[in-house]
Amino acid sequence: MLASAPSEESAVKKLGSKPIVRHWTLLAAAALLPLLLSLIFSYFAARSQLGRHMNSIGESLMNQSEQISDRAQDMLNTLQRFAGQPCESSLIDIQRISNLNAYFRSIGLLQGNQIVCSSAYGSFTGPLNALISPPLFNTQHLTSSISVAGTYGVPHRSAVLYLRRPHGDRGSYAIVEGQYLLDFMQAVGRPRGDVLSLRVGDGYAIRSGWLPPNNNPLWGNSQLTLHSTRYPIALSVESPASEFLRIWQQLLLTFLPLGIILALVFSLMANNWLKRRLSFHDEMRRAIARDEFFVVYQPVYSNKTGEASGAEALMRWQRSNGEWVSPDIFIAAAEAEAMIIPLTRHLLSLIVRDSADWQVPAGFHLGVNVAAEHLQDASFLDDIRQFARHMALHTQQLNITLELTERSLIGDPQTVISKLEELRSEGFRVAIDDFGTGHCTLSYLQTFPLDYLKIDKGFVAAIEQVNGETPVLDTIIQLSHKLALQTVAEGVETPLQFHYLKQRGVTFIQGYLYARPMRSEEMINWLKNPPPFPPEI
Repeated sequence: MLASAPSEESAVKKLGSKPIVRHWTLLAAAALLPLLLSLIFSYFAARSQLGRHMNSIGESLMNQSEQISDRAQDMLNTLQRFAGQPCESSLIDIQRISNLNAYFRSIGLLQGNQIVCSSAYGSFTGPLNALISPPLFNTQHLTSSISVAGTYGVPHRSAVLYLRRPHGDRGSYAIVEGQYLLDFMQAVGRPRGDVLSLRVGDGYAIRSGWLPPNNNPLWGNSQLTLHSTRYPIALSVESPASEFLRIWQQLLLTFLPLGIILALVFSLMANNWLKRRLSFHDEMRRAIARDEFFVVYQPVYSNKTGEASGAEALMRWQRSNGEWVSPDIFIAAAEAEAMIIPLTRHLLSLIVRDSADWQVPAGFHLGVNVAAEHLQDASFLDDIRQFARHMALHTQQLNITLELTERSLIGDPQTVISKLEELRSEGFRVAIDDFGTGHCTLSYLQTFPLDYLKIDKGFVAAIEQVNGETPVLDTIIQLSHKLALQTVAEGVETPLQFHYLKQRGVTFIQGYLYARPMRSEEMINWLKNPPPFPPEI
């Protein structure tokens, strides 16, 4: 049995390895994050740059196509003056016009769906469909323009056919040489291997080439489609995957040095933070042993009695080198490092030590903050009862109020209710602290056994004038009255705030206006000779 049981040394190593693993995991994450972001940013920057390039050459091709279409429309307008004339009388003029305009393969006149005069074939008469290769299924209803794979005399070279029939059956046509468009596509697409295609109407797609298929979702071939707002022209720009990878690589080389620098900075910051966090647990234990923690007490004023009715105990930490540690920092660290219960026990012991010299009036309230973890711990009741017994040795007339955060009420409500009811039956009082800043619902105020509601200083700071309104604050005060809870306003710093709260029936006032937090001996002297209060506005 002894041989099969793990040794204490191996168990310690096993437990100690977990923080080390987490330490290195976080360091690796801190180093990899900037590099990963460099990869991601350069990827999207490459996508954006490639998109701008494709849009640029697409716009160039679209402008060129629309200019050619404009010239074709001008040509059709010119030909309309020959509509209805015999071909013999107009052929020479039509051929001369064709020769002066290099873009056009052929121009001519139509009668219905028949060619009656052509710059290329003279007075040859034939159906329009015979001029197109391969023939269109139906040209009777063709009224605008269409791209075709070829024409009768040049079947293997693409072209664009433009038609106009303004006078019933009498019309004109113009065929633009597709090679001009192909030459332009190849000129703008060849430097980066782009492939462009253009389609007019529902016709043939005039293409500058083909790309090998690549359907990779991250770096496959890219495609952009544009449509003319003036003509039935649609064009597409296709860019090969190799072009995107080239741009990405260039941008990555730009982003990577910055990513490496940030990775080093993040790693150093993470390492320092981890060292502080890993050492905070031990540092707090050492601080407890060195008696670096102490308690200050902030008196609370009662509007009913016109004097101090109690005080709240607040923990402070000053290192042996004189450096102060903010309560927000060490309390959050204690909660994160499972030190909040030992720290609370130390707080209670410090209060017991301070109270040895106390002489306070009967019914004096002492507020002690209790963490959610401690409240739900099995040792909570014993710790509080032991604290009360020790306090009773010094002062018999002290009322202890346990101040809970709203988070303390969440988790196991029935267990919390049971503990609080036990303590209240023994004379303890319960306050909900910083009300309105946490997760507490209104039903909790009715469900849990509470005596006081402490209004967070953030709501008090919203007070602007005595006779004005502060809707949220007023609602909280009215709610506490309806639930028979006594109210304590925290963070009261001005006479205006004091008189506003007093007019609305707030029972207790706590804040710098009345008294600042002070050490135990100073508080006892202060209680013997308090300054005049309340102040006038």
